[in-house]
Amino acid sequence: MEDSSFTPRPTEDGSYTFFSEEFQETFHSSFGAKQEAEVRYVEPCLIKQLAAQQSTIRLLDICYGLGYNSAAALEAIWSINPKCRVELMALEISADVPRQAIKYDLLSQWQPAIRQRLTQLFNKSLIEDDLLEARLLWGDARKTIAALAVKNWQADAIFLDPFSPPKCPQLWTVEFISLVVKCLHQQGRLATYSCSAAVRTAFLSANLDIASITGAGRKSPGTLAVHKYKKLPALSQQEQEHLKTRAAIPYRDPNLKDNAETIIARRQQEQQSSNFEPTSQWKKRWL
Repeated sequence: MEDSSFTPRPTEDGSYTFFSEEFQETFHSSFGAKQEAEVRYVEPCLIKQLAAQQSTIRLLDICYGLGYNSAAALEAIWSINPKCRVELMALEISADVPRQAIKYDLLSQWQPAIRQRLTQLFNKSLIEDDLLEARLLWGDARKTIAALAVKNWQADAIFLDPFSPPKCPQLWTVEFISLVVKCLHQQGRLATYSCSAAVRTAFLSANLDIASITGAGRKSPGTLAVHKYKKLPALSQQEQEHLKTRAAIPYRDPNLKDNAETIIARRQQEQQSSNFEPTSQWKKRWL
C-alpha cells in the first residue's frame, strides 16, 4: 500500500524533501536539500579533488534516503573527470523513501544520466556499467555495515546521514561508529551533518580526528572525521568544552540490536552517574 504521507516539501534552494512521520523530522534542512548534500557531504569529503587525482572512487552512503548525497557526489565526480569509475555502497532500511523520490521525479535536479542510473539502482538494487558499480543494501544498517566491514571494503568518502541522534540513536552509537570506521580508507574522509557531542565522542573513541563543517544554512556545524595521521583545524574552545560535559556521554548498543528507547535509557543512566559538568552550565557560559 502506498504511503500517502510522502508529500514533497520545498526547501529554500528550490529542491524538495520529505517529512518522516516515524521520526517527526524532515530528511533535509529547510535551507536547501540539494545544497545540504553538496555543502555537508561532497565538499568536506573533497570529492572533486579526488576525481582529479584518482581513476576510481569508492563511496559509502549510509541512510541513502532520497539519493541526494549519492547524486551530488556522482555529479561532482563526473564534472571533473567524466571517465572516473565510481564504486558506491548505499545503505537504506526503507524502500518507501527512494521509491517516492522517484515517483515525484525529485532526482530531476541532477543530470539525466545520474537520474537514470539511480532509478535503475532502486529498481534492481544493483547497477554495473563502465562508470558506476553500485549496490543498494536493504535492511538495518547495523547489519549491512557489519557485512561490509567483514569484507574489508573501504571507502574514500563516507556520508553518514541518519535521522538525529535523539530520534535514531541506533546509528550513532560507539559500536556502530566503530564498524563504520572499519570501512573508511586510511586516507578517506567521513562527513555528517551532526555536531552532537555524543557523536563526536564516538568518533574520538574510534581513534579519529574531528573538525567542524561550517556554512550553508544550518545554525550548527557538521562534523568531518578522518584517521589521525591527518591534521585538521582544531575545534573551537566552546566545542572542546562541550566534549567535557554530560552531553558528550555517547550512545551505546553493545550487541548492535537494541531499540531506541533502550539505548537512550542506557545513556541517561550513564549521564546521571557521570562526574562530567552538567551541560546546562556549559550552555550558560556560551549561549
